[in-house]
Amino acid sequence: MTGKQKTILLVLLGAQFMFAVDFSILTVALPEIGADLGFGLDSLQWVVSAFALTAAGFMLLFGRIGDMVGRKKLFLVGMALLTVSSLIGGLATSPEIMLAARIAQGLATAIVTPSGMALITTSFEEGPLRTKALGLNGALLSLGFASGAILGGVLTDLLSWRWDFFINVPVGIVLFVAGIVVISESVSDSRPKLDVPGAVTVTAGLLAFVFGITGIERNGWAAPQTWGTLLLAAVLLVAFYLIELKSDAPLAPVAILKSNSVKWGNLGGLVTFSMESALSFLLTLYMQQVLELSAFQTGLMFGFLGLGAFLGGTFASKILARTGAKGALVLGLVIQAVMTGALFWLGENKTAGIVAILVTTFVGGFGHVLAIVAYSVTATSGIDDSEQGLATGLATMTQQIGFTLGIPIMSAVAASQYGGLTDGVASVAGVLTGTTFGIFVDGLIVLGGALLVALFLRTDRPAAAPSTPRQAPAADERPLVDAK
Repeated sequence: MTGKQKTILLVLLGAQFMFAVDFSILTVALPEIGADLGFGLDSLQWVVSAFALTAAGFMLLFGRIGDMVGRKKLFLVGMALLTVSSLIGGLATSPEIMLAARIAQGLATAIVTPSGMALITTSFEEGPLRTKALGLNGALLSLGFASGAILGGVLTDLLSWRWDFFINVPVGIVLFVAGIVVISESVSDSRPKLDVPGAVTVTAGLLAFVFGITGIERNGWAAPQTWGTLLLAAVLLVAFYLIELKSDAPLAPVAILKSNSVKWGNLGGLVTFSMESALSFLLTLYMQQVLELSAFQTGLMFGFLGLGAFLGGTFASKILARTGAKGALVLGLVIQAVMTGALFWLGENKTAGIVAILVTTFVGGFGHVLAIVAYSVTATSGIDDSEQGLATGLATMTQQIGFTLGIPIMSAVAASQYGGLTDGVASVAGVLTGTTFGIFVDGLIVLGGALLVALFLRTDRPAAAPSTPRQAPAADERPLVDAK
């Protein structure tokens, strides 16, 4: 990489890491936030859900807007919004102010994440350098997710939960100024009109879908609020598809939606993100309620997951050079599945439980980030620069939906095995049974995802090793895109 490319990458990866931290930094602080601001136990989840709903619902829309008006502009707008909303969140004195700040943070995530990813892919040509950049990005995403829990525990324990928000302010200012100085504007060569009907239906459909999923644990599958919202989401998303078929300037061209690499790459991404976030949630329950670890100790336990994730991102480009994106994606999912399934045998022995978690999350984190890098490369390969905002918007939307869906779904699976409750609280034995059953199902889902990708993703050629000079691919070596 040139010196300028390294500087640009540092700024963009810093922003992506910051947003990944924001997703998990409040997890261990939720009880204190609820006590200070007056959240009830049935509404405390909205501190997380409000962020995830907004981020997932608006991701695709802002990916396309970035193509049209300029990705640098949107990156800067998003960083400014995150900085201001973080300050407001840290100063919040009521649930309403807190939720407004979290919605604004989610909107900032939806603005910056696809713009940042598109800036990475347009700054590096498809090949070894882009693979390396995406590898580092994937490593920092999961490292940020794991680090958020650790950092949140430290700040909450030593200072206050408010510092989980305040820490974003100086970092956001630095990244905003650096973005102005080092990032060049990137705009699609063609600037079609914004597909308003498509934007409205897909955003509303995704919001309804995620809202319905996050309500399963609270209301149950049979509740009208659950199936009614999910039915509305299905209608809106079908309407979106039909609109895109007829639109002169579609928000999501059918050729991209049906691309073999985009379709199966994003499926792999959805599986790895959703089930890894669910595993973190289930392990948190196990460590705090069965092993009786503190919130701070629980956060530190995830450090090994972060270390494995970082190593996975570091070595991902070399693995992709040997196996290709498909091979790396399948390998990463299989490693994640096996390490997750191995935790089914967790018990009440504290020492054995801690050792098992440290070893399996380290190795599983390596496989998880390998899968992330491979899915990122797969889902953005063979796509013109003019459509990179859309492709990366789809990929990052998959990430946010995965983070949002995994926890409520697997929480419901675990809760089905808790047995009888006393004053709304499960016994230690019930929590152990429920969490290990949820972990087993989690591993099976990841293994199923690996099998689907292995069967249906088009075989791609191995990427060139990072040290190999880039050469123009021959006609028969270019990435396959099924435009049927």
